[in-house]
Amino acid sequence: MRMENAVETTLRKQIDELRAMTVGQLRQKYQEVFGEESRSNHKQFLFRRIAWRIQALAEGGLSERAHRRAMEIANDADLRIRAPKPRFGSDVTLDRSLSVSRNVAGALDPRLPPPGSYLEREYKGRRIIVKILVSGFEFGGSRYRSLSAIAREVTGTKWNGFLFFSLTSTEEPANGKK
Repeated sequence: MRMENAVETTLRKQIDELRAMTVGQLRQKYQEVFGEESRSNHKQFLFRRIAWRIQALAEGGLSERAHRRAMEIANDADLRIRAPKPRFGSDVTLDRSLSVSRNVAGALDPRLPPPGSYLEREYKGRRIIVKILVSGFEFGGSRYRSLSAIAREVTGTKWNGFLFFSLTSTEEPANGKK
């Protein structure tokens, strides 16, 4: 019992000394306990590895059977020799003749009529006519990304485009209130 307490006290003292060491000192201690230079400069990593090694040396490491089993598992593991190829981007094995490139239009807002339709509104005696395109809107010979941009152009102030053109949702709220 007393011998175990003495070993435990010595281990704790050594580990406490490790906590106060700098990275350079830890690298030197790593060299002492492992017999090789560390490639790491990470203080917490060095501390943990050295603490583990000191404990393993004092109390005995893995049994021979456990060590053999670990080596068997490591030998059976599939290790990558090369980094994986990128899933996207240029790939020399991709046959360009087999691929198709086109823009995919996002789903149109259900409040909008189908592309090719027109929206009309009268504002201060002026008739506003907007053509719905697959990607955007056409007004006065120019293309716009949103109805709000057209409403701002017409009024000079910020507007919600759907409200300006009276395009409100046809669905009733779940609680029956508007």
